[in-house]
Amino acid sequence: MLTIGSLAPDFSLKDKDGNVHKLSDFRGKKVVVYFYPKDNTPGCTRQAGAFRDAYQDFRNQSIEVIGISKDSEASHQKFIEKYNLPFLLLSDPDLEAIKGFGVWQEKMNYGKKTMGVVRSTFVIDEEGKIIKIFPKAKPDSNAQDVLDFLAEAKS
Repeated sequence: MLTIGSLAPDFSLKDKDGNVHKLSDFRGKKVVVYFYPKDNTPGCTRQAGAFRDAYQDFRNQSIEVIGISKDSEASHQKFIEKYNLPFLLLSDPDLEAIKGFGVWQEKMNYGKKTMGVVRSTFVIDEEGKIIKIFPKAKPDSNAQDVLDFLAEAKS
């Protein structure tokens, strides 16, 4: 996994409409990038809902929120519509950003070792440097944990 102070790896991923977004497009703004395992699963739905509910707090600080999983663009489209998600979800089927950020890791699943996305969140500053990492982020508190960090960092 990356470390605080390192430059966040750039990526080029598609949104639900097939539009390409690069992390470097957001230079000059703080960005919260959260990686999650799968659309429409209980934990991922709670995490997305928490970011949705706190989204205006992020916007009030001119902070972009981006969710990334290996789900397809069509899956993201349905997930966004079903839960009224106002932020960007990007599709990473080739694991470009997922591996670049080091969140593709070995996990235990029903007693078997498998590879998968470890739910993790990165706060990236205006210059593209990582200023906070939430490894193994908790779905229910992740959005608030990020807001708490940002409030602390300001004071």
